[in-house]
Amino acid sequence: MSLSIRVNEKAFGKGSFKTSVLQDVKLTVENGEFLTVIGPSGCGKSTLLKIAAGLDGDYEGRISMNGREIKGPGIQQGFIFQEHRLFPWMTVEQNIAADLSLKEPAVRKKVDELIETVRLKGAEKQYPRELSGGMSQRVAIARALLREPEILLLDEPFGALDAFTRKHLQDVLTDIWKEKKMTMILVTHDIDESVYLANRIAILTAKPGRIHKLIPVDLPFPRSRTSPVFQSIRQKVLKEFETTETFSFQEGSGI
Repeated sequence: MSLSIRVNEKAFGKGSFKTSVLQDVKLTVENGEFLTVIGPSGCGKSTLLKIAAGLDGDYEGRISMNGREIKGPGIQQGFIFQEHRLFPWMTVEQNIAADLSLKEPAVRKKVDELIETVRLKGAEKQYPRELSGGMSQRVAIARALLREPEILLLDEPFGALDAFTRKHLQDVLTDIWKEKKMTMILVTHDIDESVYLANRIAILTAKPGRIHKLIPVDLPFPRSRTSPVFQSIRQKVLKEFETTETFSFQEGSGI
């Protein structure tokens, strides 16, 4: 699976009220790649992700997967929002199954497997109000994985979590990526998170967002944030931001 992204322009408003958010974005994401997208606030990172997911079709350009144009949302594109968006009246296992019946043996089996994968064993019957933020996001990840998407798109899913929980979920996500061999694109504000997870980092310029730099991250897993090589790549990413015309970036927590 390869995902081809070409956004000539994405704008909001019309006429004198028109604001260009993305321009001349060309990017190919290869099968099994973990790409992180970082850039200044308001540069169009989340908008780009929604376009790739088929959630926003109001743009000039073309998004295709294996040569097939993406014209709307589909099961091939799993999407995880900043907020977990769980159904409050459903238990963990019901939220993962969503519109599928847990009475179906195949569905039951997949849900049970995913509960193990995202480390929620024992919480199957709990409701969202009984879950921590990290647990809720794990449910959202499991729900997206149930349909076995070809690509998983994550829009700052750990941004509101505390440092310890955030690191734990980064490790959970890495395990899922290695196990499923799934293509993933994650938008983040955190440089450390980006280097910790990615095979490649796409840096966007300030609005209108363009691809400023693509930086490979050739580090084995598991990764250590304190290793000299990790810190070297981190400094390289940070330096690229210093070459952009405007800089409005929130550095990571440095866990």
